[in-house]
Amino acid sequence: MTLVLASSSVSRRRLLAQAGVAHEVLPPGIDEDAAKSAFEVEQLGPRDMADALAELKARAGWARARTTTLGCDQTLEFEGRLVSKAATMESLRDQLTMLRGKTHQLHSALVLVENGEPTWRETQSATLTMRAFSDAFLEEYLAREGRDLEGSLGGYHLEGRGVQLFDRIIGDYFTVLGLPLLGLLDALRRRGLAPL
Repeated sequence: MTLVLASSSVSRRRLLAQAGVAHEVLPPGIDEDAAKSAFEVEQLGPRDMADALAELKARAGWARARTTTLGCDQTLEFEGRLVSKAATMESLRDQLTMLRGKTHQLHSALVLVENGEPTWRETQSATLTMRAFSDAFLEEYLAREGRDLEGSLGGYHLEGRGVQLFDRIIGDYFTVLGLPLLGLLDALRRRGLAPL
């Protein structure tokens, strides 16, 4: 039996591989924007939205692969509201300016689906405080990292130059990267999908 990762995230693939977890990648093929809109109508908060999207992806992956499937999602909460990924460099600049000198939360949700139903789930949160970086730093950061940040929630990769944006981080490193590994590895070991 092989774990299926219902995600197109390069970071999640890399983290699983580095942890020694054999897996296959099968992007879930869902309309995430439409799903988010539907969940917003249900008035799900950012943390619950991450969990609901992770389950949706895991169910979609399981329907295609018919084996244990991991769905993942991460949301960013700022001042009680959901913040989406920036679609352009200008919106990325605006988003980082908005977060500068302030605190936000990342919610990373994982759901395992077996036999068509969720059998394990976990949502971890991290609290991140950005430093009051200068406009000059922001422009240099965007010039160096810019295109690599497209599709990155919050506009940073903590495992790279993005760490320079922060004063303080409370929470698990893997949660910030979008794949809280410790609980997941325990769940996978109990299913024979990770080394004992």
